[in-house]
Amino acid sequence: MLKELIFTGLGGALVLKDKIEDELKKLEEKGKLDTKDVKSFLESLEQKGKESDEKFKAELKSTIKEIIDELGLATKEDLAKLKEDLK
Repeated sequence: MLKELIFTGLGGALVLKDKIEDELKKLEEKGKLDTKDVKSFLESLEQKGKESDEKFKAELKSTIKEIIDELGLATKEDLAKLKEDLK
């Protein structure tokens, strides 16, 4: 599941971005789109990409925390509490 999240999030986003930019440039060259419209769309696409990136990172962090819990690994908080208890 972790690999799927990483590959889907990163690889898909890069390929999609490149293809969309290429197609928009072709339409702009043919005169079917205004430069202003292209810039606006690309800015919108970039903003959505940033939001997706933040969501992906949050999901990844949550998944990693679940894995750590399932494996019973000690966290920084666990170690800090243990150090405090030993004093």
